[in-house]
Amino acid sequence: MLASLSLSVRAASRGELRSLVSQCRRLSTRQPGSRDGTQPPAETTAPLPDDEPAPEERRPRTDPGDSSVLLFPGQGSQFVGMGRGLLKYRNVKEMFSVAQKILGYDLLSLCLDGPASELVKTVHCQPAVFVTSLAAVERLNHENPKAIETCVAAAGFSVGEFAALVFSGAMDFAEALYAVKVRAEAMQKASELIPSGMLSVIGRPQAQYKYACLQAEEHCRSLGIQEPVCTVANYLFPDGRVIAGHQQALDFLQQNSRHLQLVRTKPLLVSGAFHTELMESATEPLREVLRQVEVRRPEISVYSNVDGKRYMYEGHMRRQLVKQLVSPVKWEQTLHEIYERSQGQSFPRTYEVGPGKQLGATLHKCNRKAYKTYTHVDVTADED
Repeated sequence: MLASLSLSVRAASRGELRSLVSQCRRLSTRQPGSRDGTQPPAETTAPLPDDEPAPEERRPRTDPGDSSVLLFPGQGSQFVGMGRGLLKYRNVKEMFSVAQKILGYDLLSLCLDGPASELVKTVHCQPAVFVTSLAAVERLNHENPKAIETCVAAAGFSVGEFAALVFSGAMDFAEALYAVKVRAEAMQKASELIPSGMLSVIGRPQAQYKYACLQAEEHCRSLGIQEPVCTVANYLFPDGRVIAGHQQALDFLQQNSRHLQLVRTKPLLVSGAFHTELMESATEPLREVLRQVEVRRPEISVYSNVDGKRYMYEGHMRRQLVKQLVSPVKWEQTLHEIYERSQGQSFPRTYEVGPGKQLGATLHKCNRKAYKTYTHVDVTADED
């Protein structure tokens, strides 16, 4: 299933959004339940209020082995050169053209040629990963349309969740990209308020991450830091976490890793402590822009980073996307939710669409049986 990557945007209360999106035209790819690329008939029933879940639609039962799942990566997966060779696929040139209008800079050039010092910045990285991931969907749709037609679920890591929602038909491309732009700018500003960061850690089975964070916070207090933050920001796989917070806390964890039963610690190339309370100032800008964009019930199952559960209705999506900024990404829990099945039941094919193979690596550590049908859709396809 692939919902329209719609580049038309509904009227919004803010003039900036209205003027930006007036330049965008509609791009349509294969629709859920459509084999010829035509649009499904318009909905004739009255829309439900945001706070009321839509009734469950009955879907025909299919063999899980004949279905697919798409995973969308997040910030940190980017690299200079991503997107090279994808311009030959349907809609990709127009996607980057619309992105330039919305963002105000040449995103394609930044993805292809860098410099890396600019691409790694939160304000650039998040839109770059978002657009490149959806460009990878176009490649997958060209090379293996059945993977799109039989897709039953999608999930995205952090900003990747917006790409998953666009793919599912819950959001339009241009609207979601504008929301990602606002989100990235707000997170960048929040990062600049306090020296902070993120630390990838792998612990021994006996490691106590909460205790380690409490020790790091106590160290920060001894340095005179009031209300220090050090907490698990990403649950990746068994014994694999990302811890985020004040930079002094992360330094403490690295210096005391052996005592704290941490086998490996590695700082991430990000500007701040994402998915912690240090991002609180970024929530209101995102909440405001999400009030302006249209959000629809997904055509397929899409899973929230906040709790690993499926999105149910429009208001739920808006609330969870804001809450995600200050809540840990429960990726391990999400994978368990997606791939839980009875013994002997087959697994769906899994496609990671976007730069990097990090989500495949986490799937391998969480569920080796599901990983056997994993494929990465390369974002650097050779030019003809």
